[in-house]
Amino acid sequence: MKIIRGSLIVAMLLITSYAAADGSEVTSLSLEKIMADPDWMGNAPEDSWFSPDGSMVFYKQKREGSSARDWFVIDAAGGEAELIPAQEYSEVPGSGQVWNRGRDALAWIFDGDVYVHSMTGASTRQLTRTATAERTPVFLTDGRSLAYQADNGWFVFDFTSGETRQLTQVLAEDDPADKAPEGYLPEQQLRLFDTLRRDRQERLDQRAEERAARAADPRRMPTPVYIGAEKEVAFSSLSPNGRHLLVVTSAKSRSRGQQDKMPVFVAESGYVDIEDVRSLVGTGEPADHELMIVDLTSRATHALDISVLPGIKDDPLSWLRKKDNDKAGKKAGKDAEPRPVQTMGVNWSEDGSALALQVQSADNKDRWIASVDFDKHALIPRHRLTDEAWINWDYNEFGFVPGRSDLLWLMSEESGYAHLYTVGAQRGKTRALTSGKWVAKNPVPSPDGAYLYFSANRTHPGEYEIYRVPTGSGEVEQLTALSGLNTFQLSPAADKLLITHSEHLRHPDLWVQSTAQPGEQPIRLTDTMSEAYKAIDWVEPEVLPVPSSHVREPIYSKLYVPRDFDPGKTYPAVMFVHGAGYTQNSDFGWPYYFREQMFHTLLTREGYIVLDMDFRASQGYGRDWRTAIYRQMGHPEVEDLEDGVKWLVENYNVDPGRVGVYGGSYGGFLTFMAMFRRPQLFAAGASLRPVTDWAHYNHGYTSNILNTPEVDPEAYAKSSPIEFAAGLENPLLICHGMLDDNVFFKDTVRLVQRLIELKKENFETAIYPMDPHSFVNPEAWLDEYRRIYKLFETNLK
Repeated sequence: MKIIRGSLIVAMLLITSYAAADGSEVTSLSLEKIMADPDWMGNAPEDSWFSPDGSMVFYKQKREGSSARDWFVIDAAGGEAELIPAQEYSEVPGSGQVWNRGRDALAWIFDGDVYVHSMTGASTRQLTRTATAERTPVFLTDGRSLAYQADNGWFVFDFTSGETRQLTQVLAEDDPADKAPEGYLPEQQLRLFDTLRRDRQERLDQRAEERAARAADPRRMPTPVYIGAEKEVAFSSLSPNGRHLLVVTSAKSRSRGQQDKMPVFVAESGYVDIEDVRSLVGTGEPADHELMIVDLTSRATHALDISVLPGIKDDPLSWLRKKDNDKAGKKAGKDAEPRPVQTMGVNWSEDGSALALQVQSADNKDRWIASVDFDKHALIPRHRLTDEAWINWDYNEFGFVPGRSDLLWLMSEESGYAHLYTVGAQRGKTRALTSGKWVAKNPVPSPDGAYLYFSANRTHPGEYEIYRVPTGSGEVEQLTALSGLNTFQLSPAADKLLITHSEHLRHPDLWVQSTAQPGEQPIRLTDTMSEAYKAIDWVEPEVLPVPSSHVREPIYSKLYVPRDFDPGKTYPAVMFVHGAGYTQNSDFGWPYYFREQMFHTLLTREGYIVLDMDFRASQGYGRDWRTAIYRQMGHPEVEDLEDGVKWLVENYNVDPGRVGVYGGSYGGFLTFMAMFRRPQLFAAGASLRPVTDWAHYNHGYTSNILNTPEVDPEAYAKSSPIEFAAGLENPLLICHGMLDDNVFFKDTVRLVQRLIELKKENFETAIYPMDPHSFVNPEAWLDEYRRIYKLFETNLK
């Protein structure tokens, strides 16, 4: 009877309406509408930026019924947006603008070519038109040249002569001049035969003479930089004064791990296509970057020794290796080898005289910022951030304070929260610019170096306003008071903010606000939410602190309650579990999970209460909240879900026997962990595109939290749902797209086989042959959520 009832209700829900408290009917809402192509809601502006003079704003917007993006322009003072014809895109000063030191010219890349705009002449000039994709434009400090990169070479355009010359070329080859005979036979030949010796010496002399001639003649192409045949170029970076080139390399022979395979069953060919996808965590070798400085005047190359970085020879995981029968056998102390590192960022001072770079250890435990002594060809360590769990993916921005070569700004979680700091490029202590139990993010320095602008949740964990702080001395100033979620672009003159603002029930739109004084009145530029969406009486969630029984801080959560909530009744409830793990969903802005938010309104109309928790591991609450899951994914989070159920029972008359759970990706993983490890906590669960075994996920994400399977098998066993599948008792729905190249479909296949072998009956699986990790087809969205709704109606009502 339950199954029949659920099916009937699903059919009825194709079109449902809701009676308001005054008896009037509110616009109908259906799963078909919620899961349809989001075009019906209106499409938000994307990739917005200021014109060079700050008077206009450009943005892109998805075209209705198409995946194409149209370009628009609107006056920064307000007005109607105008559609820019596609043939005029190349005339628009694009995003990613790079300015010269005088702030009277800017460059950008469009369609792989370099463009320059003169503010004095109000003219735009296309510098390249090639099949090669140029990138990384850099104005040189000589005031008349612009450098840019193509492949592994750097080119310079001279505005005075109109000439383009190649500044340098980096080749992953052995230097021919360095090739000496190796092996018995070549050495014997040269020893025995004078003619061979003469011929070889003549070649060497001619090569040396040719190089000397090239070096003496500025009109000729310089000798290439040879890094060796055993290496490959990761990237290179040119100093604005054109004197030095940083080259970052890695071993060409390193293993990247065996690529997994993904079958495509519904392909145009009519056959099963097989695609190569990523490798698995711990199966490849780290990039282990090496750093080289090239003096472009003398053409001399100098390796930068990373062993000077403090703690680089320590092994933070030695206790785990010793625990595993001392297999590693790693040396400690001064005889130890430096840990492998990756270069995460490079910044030059505006005058090109100073260079700072950021490297991170491959074991994810350390991050260093160091400057470079060009005279000694050495690194100068300036800041070290160590975390016994892992260095955050975010909050790693740094750079020189504009106009200065002696002062760096940086972000760090060393206080337990992400904040802004300054430190001398050569010497001096780190100084905090911001502090407190809140998170600063996305800092942007003003062109004059006086301020750092940033967004932060200073007033409430879920509310992000825009602030600025002096780089010298002074207090933090709050500039906006829009509430909700706000990100920004700073105008070229730093006199305006282009704000992308959203709220729970309104997707991102554009506003402009003056920076003259805090609290200036913002001007709304766009309102792109459709009238059809606005006409629906959506339930706006309330963000509330749910007490934790395990830590002092509360668990901030979104609560959705029926309009006609009756304290005298008992209610069923659904808990939504957000994905990614490290994301913030219980904020005041438009959610990434907008379909789920609409679904939650539908659930409240059907008498459910819905709770959406920012469990431990979520973003926005500091370092300790983030790292609580280190080596134990799925344990603190499930404890938080338990606290959520208890809170609903005690405060909203929820029946503890009628609570369901669902989520996708990381949320699907947590649904499994809750259903398997706490079988009586939820009466039913839906796990979507779920991770079932972390040993099959990618390296970049997983190795941060669980180390690698070879080093830390205990963490993987403790954190993988497939290890706990025997605990399943209540009904479980598993949904997965077969074209998922993020969490592979085989994760679900392996778990299903495990459940079969465990003789479990209370589960079903829905597969989607033509959808990736995030579904793209409305039919798949609808089918999935019909099943989820039916699961809850059958088991929670």
